[in-house]
Amino acid sequence: MNPQLEAFTLLLQAAAPAFTQPSFAIFSELICAWVLCPARRTVTAMIRIADPHGRRAHDAYHRFLRAGVWSMARLWRIGAAGMVATFYAGRDKLVLDLDDTLFHKSGRKVAGAGNFRDPIRSRPPRIVYALGLNLVVLTLRVRGPWGGEPLGLPINCRLFHKGGGANHNELACEMLREVAGWFPNHRFVLCADGAFASLVADGLERTHLVSRMRRNAALYELPPPSTGRRGRPRKKGAHLASLAELADQAPWQRAELELRGKKTTRLVWSRPVLWYRVRPKSQVLLVIARDPAGVEPDDYFFTTDLSASPAWVAGTYAGRWSIEDTFRNVKQFLGGQEPQCCKC
Repeated sequence: MNPQLEAFTLLLQAAAPAFTQPSFAIFSELICAWVLCPARRTVTAMIRIADPHGRRAHDAYHRFLRAGVWSMARLWRIGAAGMVATFYAGRDKLVLDLDDTLFHKSGRKVAGAGNFRDPIRSRPPRIVYALGLNLVVLTLRVRGPWGGEPLGLPINCRLFHKGGGANHNELACEMLREVAGWFPNHRFVLCADGAFASLVADGLERTHLVSRMRRNAALYELPPPSTGRRGRPRKKGAHLASLAELADQAPWQRAELELRGKKTTRLVWSRPVLWYRVRPKSQVLLVIARDPAGVEPDDYFFTTDLSASPAWVAGTYAGRWSIEDTFRNVKQFLGGQEPQCCKC
């Protein structure tokens, strides 16, 4: 057997425990048809490849997608366990990336669809909205043996329902706690953009967060020690200058970072601060990165790991681009937006 075909078959067999037997057979046929389909990957187009002689009823494949019996949580867990065993063997710290994305879906009967801001077509001051599914996705960051930019492999996902139910941060916490339960002996580094910065207040188990800090953030020094006098003790120290003013006064260190698979030089500086409005009782490590040539604007990051080096924080956030590449590849090359099956 061809080695690639054998590896693909083994990968499919590993997913079998997440399905009932009839559902797994249809799932296997559709996945193989997905790979072989030369045209747009609608369900009808895949049926012509998976079952050209009509062994099954035509609507059996449509019914599988909208009402098939399988455990999505178990499927994610099987995939995550295989990825960690392959790419993180012997290591106890997993690097995760988190973001949400819009999958364009049209039609009145698409379950969970709504009008959301389209980040690709929106440009200040014009905001573009589109109908689709808003997915919150968690990926495992891995390094390919060929080097270069890291890859983001999806290990969990949630659908955001507009107008009710959990918000994006609550969905993210659900996924992170689920993944922490799968890997009780591992620690995690979670990298997310500024939209998820408030996760810093959620006390995620065995997880350090790396994210952007908003440019108008109000930062403080730690509260002074108690004096023993009567009255309520202070909850925060002196108000710090703005981020731009802190950057102008920073004693910079030169560091070499990896941005999208390429080495580059940045000036970095860090200091512990109290971000009282978001995390009242605990410090975060503020990190400022500056382009020595002055071409790009300063970047402001933070992490809950107070022992981290500023170069590591800036480089770890730069690796978050792997999840953006995953979104692009799934939509443009794997046809992730193409299947059409309504929830009746």
